[in-house]
Formats: sequence, structure tokens, C-alpha cells
Amino acid sequence: MTTVRQRRGGRVTEGSEDQSSEEKNVKSDGKVLSDHTGGKLWNILSLTLGGIVAIGLGLLTSFYVATLHENDLWFSNIKEVEREISFRTECGLYYSYYKQMIQASTIQQGLHGLVYDNKTESVRTINILERMNVYQEVFLSILYRILPIQQYLEPVYFYIYTLFGLQAVYVFALYVTSWLLSGTWLSGLLAACWYITNRIDTTRVEFTIPLRENWALPFFAIQIAAITYLLRTHLQPAQERLTLLAVFIATFLFSLTWQFNQFMMLIQALALFILDCFDMLPTAKVIWLYIIQISGLLLVCVLQFFNSMILGSLLISFNASVLIARTIQKNLKKGNLFNRLGKLILHVLLVSSLTLLVNKFIKKSLNLESDEHIFKFLKAKFGFGSTRDFDANLYLCEEAFGLLPLNTFSRLSDTLLFYVYIFSLFPLTVAALVVAFRNLSGSNQIQEKAEEYTITLKPDAAYNLIHTVLFGCLALSTMRMKYLWTSHMCVFASFGLCSTEVWRLILECVHLYTSQRTQVIKYSIPIITLLYISYKFWPGIMDELSELREFYDPDTVELMNWIKSNTPNTAVFAGSMQLLAGVKLCTGRTLTNHPHYEDKHLRERTKQIYQIYAKRSPEDVYRILRSFGTDYVILEDSICYERRHSRGCRLRDLLDTANGHIMDGVGESEPDLKPSLYPRFCEEIKKNLPSYTLRFIRVFQNKTFHVYKLAKYK
Repeated sequence: MTTVRQRRGGRVTEGSEDQSSEEKNVKSDGKVLSDHTGGKLWNILSLTLGGIVAIGLGLLTSFYVATLHENDLWFSNIKEVEREISFRTECGLYYSYYKQMIQASTIQQGLHGLVYDNKTESVRTINILERMNVYQEVFLSILYRILPIQQYLEPVYFYIYTLFGLQAVYVFALYVTSWLLSGTWLSGLLAACWYITNRIDTTRVEFTIPLRENWALPFFAIQIAAITYLLRTHLQPAQERLTLLAVFIATFLFSLTWQFNQFMMLIQALALFILDCFDMLPTAKVIWLYIIQISGLLLVCVLQFFNSMILGSLLISFNASVLIARTIQKNLKKGNLFNRLGKLILHVLLVSSLTLLVNKFIKKSLNLESDEHIFKFLKAKFGFGSTRDFDANLYLCEEAFGLLPLNTFSRLSDTLLFYVYIFSLFPLTVAALVVAFRNLSGSNQIQEKAEEYTITLKPDAAYNLIHTVLFGCLALSTMRMKYLWTSHMCVFASFGLCSTEVWRLILECVHLYTSQRTQVIKYSIPIITLLYISYKFWPGIMDELSELREFYDPDTVELMNWIKSNTPNTAVFAGSMQLLAGVKLCTGRTLTNHPHYEDKHLRERTKQIYQIYAKRSPEDVYRILRSFGTDYVILEDSICYERRHSRGCRLRDLLDTANGHIMDGVGESEPDLKPSLYPRFCEEIKKNLPSYTLRFIRVFQNKTFHVYKLAKYK
């Protein structure tokens, strides 16, 4: 009986347990379904809210910089010539092609004028679309002509509003990148706020609107966001293909809009190469990114009428060399630590050698010398011998190409950005080193010994880490490139502050990690940081927006008006590169030289034209100017008597050194320099001596400028 009862009891118990378990399963399944539905709704709500915040912050940034521009110049109230003068140096040159396309009787005539241009460089016909990255001006001018907005919006406003609108795209891309890395849109909000509060160091769009980087950097930010998404694991094939397409389009647009694209993407390619060598990125995706870079650049090369500078770029040589080396070394990622280190060293040497050989072969075949001034500059900058090369010294003496000033870090620290950036950089760098060593050693001992926690680094985080380090090195060495670093600094710092992985790594190190504590910290500290930034900087932003100034440059306005009224349309003008860009924009006259310096013949021409500020005879200067078809020469007191730079870096000093003459002023000179036989031309011409008045007739003068007409002298 007991047995039977036990069996019956067993059966009853079994039956009741089955019934109970079924009921539990039903309840459990219902709860899971409910949780899943609730989680899905929460994700949709969070995604929608985060997207709205991203778009709102982008539009606010666009409005902010547009208002600053208006308040600084009173742009809506000044004359057209004053608006055009406000586009200083090369900005004016680029905008002049937009104006030229707008004023052309037809789009075809406008394009013909750019392809066969004989007004940008006298006695030469050049292809502007080949030489310069101005497709954006062409596209915008065509868009303005075909849209029914001419009655409501002036061409200049259509142009500047487009650039300010791109700032919205830029901030949106930074926001999304930070969101993708951290998993929370709070990180994107913090990145955007840092970008705005550090505006002095993150952008200069409000006062250099047509500058190429203001067109290009938004597309570069989109590309980085797309790469960050691409490097996520478990992407569906369709998602991966769409992301690769987005990377390609962004890369192409970035390359099309900035002549320095190849150098920025070379640094990006180096980042991919380093991470791939340490097996921290999926190899297949890295290869796709190499191919996208090459194909994007080659497509731009075609659009720029096979621009030889693009074909001879180090980027194409490097990427091609990496792909060739990978086919030669197929077992690169196999073996023990020392075996892999040996293979890695050999791989680096092979890629470096191939890059130099391929690049030298291409340049030799194409007889390419357009970018030689950049390598001369780099050689002199990093101490590989002094140089008297005029072009290299012209760059070396400009503050923008010097080291990043220390006060930059002081400003970035005021908003806590730099402190948080270092705080994020240190643990992620340690994690990267640990992961790299583990990948090279091919050992899983660390995982076996520490089951609870293993240091890892996701591919997207690893890429952004190396990206920020390499572009940081670039910014430290060359101040002009800081805008590539500081904007990404906002992304990286906000990611670090909102990242579960970073906080877990830190808390594990001090044995304080719990999941709840990590969640509290990753949300509370960013919110406190946002409150601090708002409290400290909101009043300053409001004051900045209420500060009103006005454009004032009467001497340049007077000069431009005189040129338009008193010289023929075919007149050729010589002078400084910066001023002549404004002359072309404001008056449409022909130039002898201009600020777009990426051409060897133009650099040689500019050095010759600048002899007007050197110690040369009036006969020599007249002969040089006449050889370029010059009718008028403009002399500037600010250059002739320059005090902005110290001795050795004034334009007249660079010319004296290049000509083998002793510089003016107190100080040492190199022993082989000799005194010039002639006085300085720009000073001596004002004395109206017969040898000068015979060849140069003064036709205009004010406090800043002196214009001389070249006499018909034989």
C-alpha cells in the first residue's frame, strides 16, 4: 500500500507539479512577453526622444553661429562690397566662383568659364574644377538658379545659410557617434553641449564661412559615425551593405570638398592598419574601408579631370601597399607571441617600403611636384635640417601651422572637457594595450583565470580611441588641424563618461563594481556635468548673442570701389595673395597670383611677384611684373612695414633670406648672407625717384594701400 500510495502520491505530485509548472510557464511567458513589449516601447520612445534632441541641438547650433555672424558684422545692413570683403583671403576666392556661376547668362557658360579660366592667373588658362575643390560652389549656384527663391533670398544668404545648415549636420553626426558608442543619447547631448560651449576651439565657421574645412568636416563626422556603426558586431548583411554605402558617400563628399582630404584619410588608414595588425577589428571590414577610401578618392580624381596630386597621394600608395602586403603575408595572424611579433615587424617594413616605392613610381611617371612644399615644410618643422625655401618658411612662420598653444587646454578645461577626455582616454588605452597583448599572444589564460571579469574593448570603441590619439598628435603639431581633434574630443569624452564599460573597468580596479552602482554613476555624473556647463556658460552665451558689432574696413572698401570705377575690366593686378582674392571677388579683375597654393607654378609665380617687398632694383621688379602681364600693382604698408611677426618671419625677411640678402633690423644673420645692392622696393618707390617714376605711376593711395600703374616703358 505504501508503495502504491507512494506511486499514486508520486503521480498526483507529478501531475500537480506538471500543472503547477504549466501555470508558472504561462505566467512566466506572459511576463516575458509583457517585459519584451514594454522594453520595445521604451526603446522606440528613447530613440524618438533622442532623435528629436539631436535634431533640435543641431538646429540650435546652426542658429547660434548664424546669429554670431550677423551680430559681429551687421551683415544684413552693410553694402555688398563690404559683405564680399568680409570673406577674407582664400574664402573670397572660393566664393568668387559661386558669384561667377550665379552671374553667368547660362549654367553652361558658367561651367565653361570655370573649365577655361583666364582671369585667376594672368597669361594662363587653367581649369578651376581640376585645380580647386569648388564643386560645392557649382552645385549650390545651380541649385539657386533652378529653385524659385531668387525673389526672397539673395545669393549670398543662400550660400552662408547652407554652410550654417551644415553645422546642424555636423552636430547631429557627433551626437549620433557618441550615442552609438555609449548606448545612451545622454552621451550625445553632452557631446553637442561641449561642442557648443567650446566653439572657439571646435569651429571657426562664423568668421571663415567658405573655408573648405567648413564644407568637409560635417561629411567627415558622418563618415566616422557610419564607421562606428559598421564596426558593431552582429550586423545583418543588409545593414552592413547600407552602412558601407553610407561610408562611401560620406568619404566621397569629404574628399570632393577639401584639398587636404588625402592627408586626413591617410591618418584614418593608419588607425585602421594599427588596429588590424593587433587583431582588434574584423579584417573583412577593414579591407572594405581601404577599398572605399581608394575608390572615393579616385572618383574625385575623375571629377577633377584626373588631378595628378590625387593620383600621387600617399593615401592611395599606402592603401594599395597594405592590400598587396596582405596577399603576400597570408598567415599574419597565426603563431605564438614572438612569431607574430616577427611577422608584424616584417609586415610594417613591407608596407612602408611598398608605399614609398609605389608613391615614387607614380610621382616619377606623372612628373608630379605639386605637393613638394608640404614635405619641405614637414621636414623643416620636425627638425630635419633648416631651410631657406620660401614656401616652407611661409608656412613655418604662420601661427596656424605652429604647435598647439597651451592656452587651448586651459579653455577646454574650463568646460571640464579636457579633464573628462583624459579620464576616458587613460582606462581605454590600458584596455587597448591589454587586448592587443592578448590577441598577439593568442592565449586565453586571462579569461580562464578571471571568469568574473575580462578586460575587453569593442571594435567601435577601439577605432575611436586610435582615431582620437592620432588626430590629437596632428593637432598638437599643427594648430590649424585642431578642429579635427577637438570635435572628436567632445564625442570621446562624453562616451567615456556615459559608458558602462569604462565605469565597470574603473570600479573593478578598486573592487567597488556592482551593476546597480555602475548604472547610477553612468547617468548621474553626465547629468551633473550638464547642469554645471549650463549654469556656468549659459549666461556667457546669452551675453555673446546680445553683443552687437559692425564691419568696418573703409580703406579696403575705398580701394575696391576705385578699382571698379577707374580700371578697365581686362586690367591685371599684382599684389599679396590675400588681397588679390578680394580683388577678384569684388571687382572681377584678372590676378597674377592667389591664395590656393597647391600648384608648383603658382608658388614660383607668387615668389616672383613678392619681389615688390624685397630688395630689388626697379628694373628687375618691372621686368618680373611685365612677364605676368601686370597692369597695376598694389603695395600694402602692413606688409612693407610689418610688425606682426618677429625678425626672421616677416615676409620681407623670408624674401631677403631666399634672395641671399641680410635681413633688416637688429639681430644675427647667417654668415653667407650678403647686403643687397638695392634698397627695399616697396619703401623706395614712395620717394618718387626718376628710376621708379619712369616705370611706375602712382594712381591711388590711402592710409593702407598704394596702387601703381606700370608705364609702357621699353
